[in-house]
Amino acid sequence: MSFVPANFVPPVRLDGQGFRLEPLGPQHNLSDHQAWSSSIPHILATPGFSDWPPLQGMSLEANLGDLEEHARDFTNRTGFTYTVLEGSKVIGCVYIYPSKQDPAITVVKSWVTADRVHLDTPLYEAVSSWLKTSWPFEHFLYR
Repeated sequence: MSFVPANFVPPVRLDGQGFRLEPLGPQHNLSDHQAWSSSIPHILATPGFSDWPPLQGMSLEANLGDLEEHARDFTNRTGFTYTVLEGSKVIGCVYIYPSKQDPAITVVKSWVTADRVHLDTPLYEAVSSWLKTSWPFEHFLYR
């Protein structure tokens, strides 16, 4: 069973109030690394992130590998990770993947940096609406 239909074209942008989403890739490595490493306690307190990011952090090189994996998932259509941007600065991420327990359910998670906590709700609302109107998912769980 495919995660998305073969004829579905994944969106490459979402504009929200004070942010925009675009596919996460290696070009975001430095800003992404700075974003999450500056906000570890806040991210760990965000629903769906009780075990990531690692408290001890991760090297810039390891982060690059992670971003390359997310980009491959996007290309292979097995999962979709978006960076949340304010201008060119990474301020969060959105992850859209099939549930490991039930592939018929799509699991969505997002985080923003501690200094952009005011965007948690607007991001959640924008992405929830986007999933309903622009994606082919029948069931999604946004944590």
